[in-house]
Amino acid sequence: MFYHKKEPIHPVNVCEADPRFAQLLLEQFGGATGELSAALQYWVQSFHVEDPGIRDMLQDIAIEEFSHLEMVGKLIEAHTKNTDQTEAYKSTLFAVRGMGPHFLDSQGSAWTAHYLNEGGDVVRDLRANIAAEAGARQTYEELIKLATDQGTKNTLVHLLTREVSHTRMFMKALDSLGKLSEPFFGNIQPDETVDIYYNLSANGDGKDQRGPWNREPDFKYITNPLERKS
Repeated sequence: MFYHKKEPIHPVNVCEADPRFAQLLLEQFGGATGELSAALQYWVQSFHVEDPGIRDMLQDIAIEEFSHLEMVGKLIEAHTKNTDQTEAYKSTLFAVRGMGPHFLDSQGSAWTAHYLNEGGDVVRDLRANIAAEAGARQTYEELIKLATDQGTKNTLVHLLTREVSHTRMFMKALDSLGKLSEPFFGNIQPDETVDIYYNLSANGDGKDQRGPWNREPDFKYITNPLERKS
């Protein structure tokens, strides 16, 4: 059962309407990194999860993402309301589609379920969710840089903040499973190449880049994979 209270989870106030900025906001309504995508992704993932705590977390966050979708929708509505006669309005997608949010991204492409990333394994899904939150956070950061209305900016900062919060929650859930930094999951054991790093790019100066991602004792560094193959 869902219960909707007609009050946003965080205040949404717009002082100066800007329909061109509203078109950019569509990215977080009907775009790949948007709130609709996140809400549906986490909600569907929850049905695959046997751990009752992680299932509850996914459903709680999914519902919060639906509330964020409402906030973005209200922002778009406020930025397009009573501006239909302006040249700015006529230069946007809203001139054809009408005011308020639509299932489109900022370029006018329709929302698609291809944006969703779920696969029926809790470790895989939690890692996908961390990536999803990172994408949303980046989009919000760019929107905040472009926002000129302070009320809009305040709302966007809150939404960005919650992306960081959700990332921490997903990381804690992975840690509770012992999989935060452990790449192995599933039932198929990797073969003998699992700890090999192949040097397959060169700078031309003979100085290959080394770091913890290709150093012993975790990895065997193969300087010349062609020689090794022969």
